[in-house]
Amino acid sequence: MTEDARFEDGAERPLRLKAEDGEDVSVLSALVQDAVLPANEMRREQSRRRFSCLLNRFRWEDKAVAERRGRGFERVQSVLVIDDVQAVRHQGIDARDSDTVLSLLGLTFTPGNDGAGTLILNFAGDGAIALEVEAVNLTLQDVTRPYLAPSGKAPSHPA
Repeated sequence: MTEDARFEDGAERPLRLKAEDGEDVSVLSALVQDAVLPANEMRREQSRRRFSCLLNRFRWEDKAVAERRGRGFERVQSVLVIDDVQAVRHQGIDARDSDTVLSLLGLTFTPGNDGAGTLILNFAGDGAIALEVEAVNLTLQDVTRPYLAPSGKAPSHPA
């Protein structure tokens, strides 16, 4: 009998995950929740049909380990790449403004026809980016070593 993987199993390794359907998007959404990024760290490469952003991601997969060991919480820089992008719409975000720091609340996918659909990046303060995609094709990859979260705290969302 095999045992399901746990967050703690990957605590010391960089993530490299791919999403190919709506359920996979939910997993990536949980991992990028509360990531922060300057608004100008997002790119659309129209010729490659790609949208990407460089995130400072809270390491949710390491939270329990940090609490158990009594050490600080960590963040890591990660690249989120969305391929097969047909169109991009912004609401409440100026992607050229280097002074604006965005807080990513999560990702949602609404399916359309034949695997296509709309992927939405939801940000605090009612900002959003909607990506019309031909298919779900996302990659999340850690690109730096983890570092101590500047606040020293885990993000929280009181009810």
